[in-house]
Amino acid sequence: MNPHLERLQPYPFEKLRALFGNAQPPAGLASIRLSIGEPQHPTPAFIKDALAGALDGLANYPTTQGSLPLREAIAGWLCRRYGLLAVDPASQILPVNGSREALFAFAQCIVDPTERDALVLCPNPFYQIYEGAAFLAGATPVFLNQVAEDGFRLNLDALDDATWRRVRLAYVCSPGNPTGKVLSLDDWRQLFERADRYGFVIASDECYSELYFDEAAPPLGALEAARRLGRDSFERLVVFSSLSKRSNVPGLRSGFVAGDARVLGRFLLYRTYHGCAMNPAVQHASAVAWGDEAHVADNRRLYREKFAAVTPVVAAALPVAMPDAGFYLWARTPIPDAEFAYRLHREYNVTVLPGSFLARVANGLNPGDFHIRIALVASLPDCLEAAKRICELSKSL
Repeated sequence: MNPHLERLQPYPFEKLRALFGNAQPPAGLASIRLSIGEPQHPTPAFIKDALAGALDGLANYPTTQGSLPLREAIAGWLCRRYGLLAVDPASQILPVNGSREALFAFAQCIVDPTERDALVLCPNPFYQIYEGAAFLAGATPVFLNQVAEDGFRLNLDALDDATWRRVRLAYVCSPGNPTGKVLSLDDWRQLFERADRYGFVIASDECYSELYFDEAAPPLGALEAARRLGRDSFERLVVFSSLSKRSNVPGLRSGFVAGDARVLGRFLLYRTYHGCAMNPAVQHASAVAWGDEAHVADNRRLYREKFAAVTPVVAAALPVAMPDAGFYLWARTPIPDAEFAYRLHREYNVTVLPGSFLARVANGLNPGDFHIRIALVASLPDCLEAAKRICELSKSL
C-alpha cells in the first residue's frame, strides 16, 4: 500500500460524526445543518433542461480537454468577469469534474516525487484537500496562519528564505474558506514576486468568487491581478473555479482550471492518463450555465438577505463580522469550539463545524481554536432560527 496514505488525517466531517457520537438532540427541535458548504438554493431550471436535452451525448466518449464550445464559454466568462484581454481556449483552459478533484490531482502533477524535502504551502485554516494532495504527492504541507488579529491576511513574511526555497506549490483560497478573506492586489504582487524568486507554482482556489455582497465590487481574482500587474501570460499561475456555489449545482461536478499554458499542458498530459473527462451532457449544461449571469445575481441576493438578517443576531452573542465574500460566518466561541459544537447539536439540534477541525497547529497555534464555521446555506427562516439557538446556548455558558 502507498505509505503516504498513513499521513492523511480524518476528514473534518468524520471528526464531526465521532464528536457527536450517540448524542440525541431534542426531538421537539427540527434539525438545522449549517456544517457543510453545500448550496441548498434550487438549481435553475434552464440548467436542468440543458442537461436533459444533451443526453444523446452519452453515446460518445468525451475528450479529456473538453469540448471547444465549453472552453470558449469559460474563456468568455473569464474575460467578462475579470476584464481579461484574452484567454486561449485551446491552451489556457481545462474543464474538470469540480474544483475538488482538480485541486487534489494538481499536486501530483507539480511535485517531483523524488524530491524528499519538497513543501506545499497552505493557508491555515484551510480546505483539507490541500493537505491530502501534498501528502499523496510525497511532499509536506507548510502552513501560514490566518488570524483575526492580522485581518486574516496571508502573511508571507512568516516563512524564512530557507523554507521558501523548498516550496514547490502554493495553494491559496480567495475568497477564503472559512474566513471569507479576499486577497488584495498587493497580496498578489507579493505572492507573484516570491513565485518568480523561488520558482513555485500558485494554485488559486476561487470556488467562492461569485458569492459577494456589492454588485459593483466583485472580488479580485488571480488572473485579473496578474493582468493588472503586467503578467498576461499568467506565468506559474493556475486558477480553479466551479459552478457548484455559483449556480447551485454541486451534483453536476463541473469546474475548470485556467492559466499558465505550459503548466496546463503538463496537467492535460497527466489527466489524459487519469481518466477524468467530463460527461458530454454535463459539458453542454455547463457551457449554458457559464453564459448566464442573471441566475448568479439572484443567488447572491438570497445570500445577502441571509447575511443581513443573521449576522447581527449571531454578533449579539459571539464575536463575528461580515466576511469579504463567500457564505460562511467565522465566529469566535467562549468555550472550546468542539465543545460548543457538541452542545449546540445535543441541546439545540443545530450543526456547525468546529474551527479546529479545519486547521493544524503551526508556530504553536491552531488558528481554528475557539471558532466555529457557520455555513449560511439553509433557507432564511432556518438560518435565523439557528442563529437564535446559537444565542441561547451562548447566553447559557
